[in-house]
Amino acid sequence: MMGRIGQALMLAAAALAGAGGAIVAGKYSGDRAATETVVRDYILANPEILPEAMRRLQAKESGKAVAANRDAIVEPFPGAIAGNPNGDVSVVAYLDYACGFCRASLPAITGLIASDPNVRIVYRELPILSPDSRSAAEWALAAALQNKFKPFHDALYASGRVDEASIQQAAATAGLDIAAARTAIQSPQVVGEIERNLKTAGTLGFTGTPSWVVGDQVLSGAQTLPALQTAVADARKAKSTPAT
Repeated sequence: MMGRIGQALMLAAAALAGAGGAIVAGKYSGDRAATETVVRDYILANPEILPEAMRRLQAKESGKAVAANRDAIVEPFPGAIAGNPNGDVSVVAYLDYACGFCRASLPAITGLIASDPNVRIVYRELPILSPDSRSAAEWALAAALQNKFKPFHDALYASGRVDEASIQQAAATAGLDIAAARTAIQSPQVVGEIERNLKTAGTLGFTGTPSWVVGDQVLSGAQTLPALQTAVADARKAKSTPAT
């Protein structure tokens, strides 16, 4: 019975404050088969607790994956950072320039920076939607190496589309050294960053963009300012809570 569903059932039972928890903690705690039977029966009688148990299990597994890949997640590519570079909480945004939901999340990022002087935004390129996404990501990283990431980032998103013409227009608007950028996009530093992000995304189980890491929490999809503020508050609370 164990496995992902079984683990969720056990987690649900352990969280119960009533009869189910008492049974697991007490009489049947030394008999795994009996415990699993009791837990199964309890869940079948109270199926509403299973989704919450699954969410908790997924969050626990995501937290372990984040911890195991912390440096690859929170250490920014040079120049691809905003907010307070020494902030106490990093909000890591995995974006694709061809992603409408990424574009829709930009005001939330701007609002978070404006409302929280101690938050650190780390931008990570995750080009998964089209070949033009990959080209845009390369040029964004080349812009970062010239300390012009944000001007390029803003100009390309503002264009409303991603193709070679809009990429080159964004590069011109940001004032890039085009020759230096063309060299940079082929460099091991830029290529390696994108490949590392793709690998990390697979490890963390991302299913699309935007995807986010805030503390040990993984978020998916477009986020509102209140949602990001809540995630940051949770991360701060976790940091201030002693490990048990």
